[in-house]
Amino acid sequence: MKKAFLSLAIGASLGAAIPVTAAEPGKLLDKTEGKVIEWRRHLHQNPELGNREFETAKYVARHLKSLGIEVETGVAHTGVVGLLKGGKPGPTVALRADMDALPVTEQVDLPFASKVKTTFNGEEVGVMHACGHDTHVAMLMGAAEVLAAMRDELQGNVLFVFQPAEEGAPEGEEGGAELMLEEGLFRKYKPEVAFGQHVTSNLPVGVIGYRSGPLMASSDKFRIMVKGRQTHGSRPWGGVDPITAAAQIVMGTQTIVSRQIDITKEPAVVSFGKIDGGVRNNIIPDEVELVGTIRNFDMDNRQQIFKRLKITADHIARASGAEAEVTIYEGYPVTVNNPELTREALPVLREVAGEQKVMEIPKITGAEDFSFFANEVPGFYYFLGVTPEGKDPAAAPSNHSPRFYVDEAALEVGTEALTRLALDYMQKYSRD
Repeated sequence: MKKAFLSLAIGASLGAAIPVTAAEPGKLLDKTEGKVIEWRRHLHQNPELGNREFETAKYVARHLKSLGIEVETGVAHTGVVGLLKGGKPGPTVALRADMDALPVTEQVDLPFASKVKTTFNGEEVGVMHACGHDTHVAMLMGAAEVLAAMRDELQGNVLFVFQPAEEGAPEGEEGGAELMLEEGLFRKYKPEVAFGQHVTSNLPVGVIGYRSGPLMASSDKFRIMVKGRQTHGSRPWGGVDPITAAAQIVMGTQTIVSRQIDITKEPAVVSFGKIDGGVRNNIIPDEVELVGTIRNFDMDNRQQIFKRLKITADHIARASGAEAEVTIYEGYPVTVNNPELTREALPVLREVAGEQKVMEIPKITGAEDFSFFANEVPGFYYFLGVTPEGKDPAAAPSNHSPRFYVDEAALEVGTEALTRLALDYMQKYSRD
């Protein structure tokens, strides 16, 4: 860990720093580094899918209890929450890590590679931490150990949120951040702010990427059933062709973003990922199914797109004598970084990672359910690079790839960043 970091930045003075009055966290972080790597390897070798993180939850809960932290389990099925009460009055800061793995068969040659298999959607699949959630859990466990050792000097409380099912709950189930909030997580513990981080292969090891305001897109699924009337392919006038109507709907809906939404506000995209209809070359079917996704960075635009998708599909179908039933499945909202909290966090991150290793990144059309937390309280979410030095991040296997690889040197940066962000906020807004 960095011995040179002997103070915490405070955003109000735009980079000025105040001494840490508690035991110097740098020394505590040094002692934790090896443990974080050990925890990460254990978790990587024993991944579990969303809402099934039973052993992961036990592993986390045991660690938090060993630190004397108040622990609540079974939150949103398998979530674990720990409350560390500081010795002095101050705000409660939430730190979040997601715990679930993916139905991916690992192809990375590691001594601790996952060999786990399970059943997913009726098929046997491999299970892998192909998005790095094992590192998120390990780094937050490390931050918990450091902060717990400083509890008497903490000017506030820390809420450790180990969240299940970030990648989405299994079909027919609820889960993730949204369910944690519905069950009253923030009403009970009342955090003032929430911080989260995510590893990425798109950045070199130890580099931190951030963006103020909208960072990650909302993610919504839609399904359009285009209903016609079956007839022989040799005489289409004898029925109503849902295939041609569906084709026109695919093309017509592209005008929603390009012609009907104010794109000077934020970008958006409507994409189709599945078209299904018909069984034979010379039979015009009764119906065609269209399935797609909507991504955007403005919640008002999101509602406009929903409305216009329904209108466009309905009118185009009617023009062909068909019908269109549009169903929208709302997913994650836009992940928005609070501008003031972002401004205050940047000096801390620059101290931790280095001035040249903290950079503004473009908007990301992927989605994150940390957005639900950031809708409740001011939130700040950032990315931590894990691609080894000498490797081109642009060519590195992406998150969700069976070849996704983490340079563990990034873990010390991430552990320190979470720790320092919590300490900085509590010191800045203490009740003394």
